[in-house]
Amino acid sequence: MRAIWLIFLPALVYQLLAIAAALNHLRRRYTAPRRPQSFAPPVSILKPLRGLDPNTYDAFVSQAAQQYPEFELLFGVADQSDPAVTEVSRLEQQFPAVRIRLIAGSEALANGKVGVLARLAQYAQNPVWVVNDSDIRVNERYLAEVVAPLAEEDVGVVTCLYRPRAHTLPALWEALGISTDFMPSTLVAQLIGVREFGLGSTLAFRAQDLAQAGGFAAIGDYLADDYQLAKRITQNGKRALLSTYTVETSLGDKTWSGSWQHQLRWARTIRASKGGGHAGLPFTQTSVWIVLALAIGAKSAAIALLIVRLLAAFLGGCLVLENPLMAALFWLAPLWDLYAFCIWLTSYGGREVRWRDRSLQIARDGRIVRNTGS
Repeated sequence: MRAIWLIFLPALVYQLLAIAAALNHLRRRYTAPRRPQSFAPPVSILKPLRGLDPNTYDAFVSQAAQQYPEFELLFGVADQSDPAVTEVSRLEQQFPAVRIRLIAGSEALANGKVGVLARLAQYAQNPVWVVNDSDIRVNERYLAEVVAPLAEEDVGVVTCLYRPRAHTLPALWEALGISTDFMPSTLVAQLIGVREFGLGSTLAFRAQDLAQAGGFAAIGDYLADDYQLAKRITQNGKRALLSTYTVETSLGDKTWSGSWQHQLRWARTIRASKGGGHAGLPFTQTSVWIVLALAIGAKSAAIALLIVRLLAAFLGGCLVLENPLMAALFWLAPLWDLYAFCIWLTSYGGREVRWRDRSLQIARDGRIVRNTGS
């Protein structure tokens, strides 16, 4: 019987790590001493835009309403016809005292988002840059919180967990996975000392550190631009830090196929970026092992795995992300594991992904080798 337990030990250990990582993150949030307010360098917020999200304008307002001494908001679109342009103009009228600029145009890079960022970088005037996705919603303390860790010279990148807000039923299902699977995996990475991670929800860094890492041009051919940015900065002797601040993101996929394609893009991106880590993902999908345990009659192992899985989901989704909706849904996390396992299997069926209205082919190293679509 003890030998049977060895089969399930990796999955059990992972969930215990997820529990420990969540508790450690909560400890950091509530016990870490506040850094001196004197460290508040001027900041340039770079926001690449393409189309509209369900919460576009609210997200923009939250970025403009920062309680921070000096910052500028640089919005970028590939062309002036993008519908987000109207919302930026509306924001400029509401916040005339904030330095807000809209830059149209993109550098010729395979990753269109990075192409826009490269163009924005030419106009950024401040020594610290914060890059976040177009749908990121924050409170007025956001800049102060994410920039403060850069007071430590060895910190190269600050990134944030994100709390998903769903606007459709398929998006709600995806929010469950983000809250109880993906975000806990980020906490585990922080706990075990993984240096090279960054999330598009927030990347705060010094402009000079990015320049030393090759600038945006160095990551312009990669699909996982957030990961590549953090990786290259940390390769220069810096470290990535997960902030205790949590931002909010908006999920608006209206179809189940769209949600599936979104998750498949993530899976194939992770496969290309971290092949070995991707191969080991089934050890994090605990329900696969619960089903196996029940199939061979190891009921005690199945019960133990279910308990730690639900506890990790509750701590991560409810307490760490402070998402009240997850208090009602966290118990569905084992079902998500089976869905995620299907995505993992499918990720090995090709290297093509859908990104909005574009079809991308990615190489083994994560580079975009074909980009079709409007």
